[in-house]
Amino acid sequence: MCAIAGIVALKDDYDISLDLHSMLESMKHRGPDGSGSFVNGQIVHDSLEDLNVPKGYFGLGHNLLSIVGKEVSQPIEKHGFILVANAEVYNYRELKKCCPDEYKTDSDCEVIISVVKKFYNGSLSNAVKKAVHKLDGDYAFAICDGIELVVIRDALGVKPVYYGSDNDKTIFAFASEKKALWNVGISNIHTLKPHHLLTYKMGKDQIIIKNIEEVKENISDHVNGELNAALNNQINSAGKSYYKSKLMNALIDSVSKRVNELSEVGIIFSGGVDSTILAKISQDLGVKTKLYTVGTENSVDIKFARKTAKYLDLPIEVKILTISDVTRYTELVLNAIEEFNIMKIGVGIPSYAASEMAKDDNIKVMLSGQGADELFGGYNRYSQFYKDKGELAQEDLKNDVSNLYHVNLQRDDAVTMANSVELRVPYLDQKLVEIALNIPMKYKIYNEDENLRKCILREIASDLEVPQDIVRRPKKAAQYGSGVHKILVKKVLKDEKYKTKLETLYKN
Repeated sequence: MCAIAGIVALKDDYDISLDLHSMLESMKHRGPDGSGSFVNGQIVHDSLEDLNVPKGYFGLGHNLLSIVGKEVSQPIEKHGFILVANAEVYNYRELKKCCPDEYKTDSDCEVIISVVKKFYNGSLSNAVKKAVHKLDGDYAFAICDGIELVVIRDALGVKPVYYGSDNDKTIFAFASEKKALWNVGISNIHTLKPHHLLTYKMGKDQIIIKNIEEVKENISDHVNGELNAALNNQINSAGKSYYKSKLMNALIDSVSKRVNELSEVGIIFSGGVDSTILAKISQDLGVKTKLYTVGTENSVDIKFARKTAKYLDLPIEVKILTISDVTRYTELVLNAIEEFNIMKIGVGIPSYAASEMAKDDNIKVMLSGQGADELFGGYNRYSQFYKDKGELAQEDLKNDVSNLYHVNLQRDDAVTMANSVELRVPYLDQKLVEIALNIPMKYKIYNEDENLRKCILREIASDLEVPQDIVRRPKKAAQYGSGVHKILVKKVLKDEKYKTKLETLYKN
């Protein structure tokens, strides 16, 4: 995971070089291993401190977080295209076979250019729409052919992109974080929605935002369409056992893709069923796996996490939070998530502290169970939806999955990348999402009054020989299971002057 940025001068004789460097500087935590820029036809790669961004009116920038040593500095220039990408393309080796080319690097990002080129027929935006249909991964990237700039975000919004113009309409810019735009005087900031692309026609000051549904169906259409049509007869006859088999295979495949080529991976670990499944699969795949748990003294997360780590025989790092710790992390998390939101802060603190510990251990990639509750009906409200609507409650789950980017994904990306740690989310693998959203509600919530929910996922955990007290542990949100929310609300933010100060600093 990296940082991308781009800026266009909307007025004559405006030089964007200092602005582009400032944007990259504000996001150096996202990519401390090298930087690069493309301005008016000239590419420069160097450390951020020594990066001499050329003068010009149009530029792209990139900060690199090197994970396994194969990554190369960007921007990448090839076939007349310029690319900056914040991406993990898990099927890049297969794509290289489908798109024979002379590859300059072993980077998974370079293949994006080759796939775009395969579909290119004079319109870059049309080529990108078709190309992303072939990508299996999480991404936000910008690509330019000298005529058109295209910025695009993955279907679920795992990777962030923000954009906007300053009040005087002097510049238009996009970046991986809002603070990069704030740094160049842009305050009216928009989020590029998942499954959307932004296009800019060079010299025409024409900025267009488009949905790409006409090429690749949205989640709800897709899971209700071709998958159901192809498997409907088998599903009806096979029942729950069929779903369990498909789900187990998809989970193993998803984790395998995300730990491939890694010697070690960390897991943000609550001791709940979602993160325990990930830990067990990672361990079974033979990857060195370390657990990271954060909470207050005697919090339930720490209790369950320690017990589960002992059972799995996995190393665990535990951070016990005090009032002073929560106070310190509050401002760190606020700086990362870029808005004052008490729920985001409460959930973000354990993830921030966990990734901080992982960074100290030189771990650059962590996994989390994000998305499992939305896919499998983990929240209490889903029981009521199921009671009121029956199988139609599936639409509520689909809607929540489609909107994960608003809060959860943005928050989790921000707090882990603040520590230069890349977060990967196996439950939000495209294939797994399609399978999970086709599993009938009756297999997720056996009884609308059942306290556990996520029933089929718990059965998967049992099949993986996860301890039964973990399998049957009720859902407890991170801010409550860790004990952070109580300290945050009753101690740290009880001081109204301090709370008002923070609200003012991070008011959107």
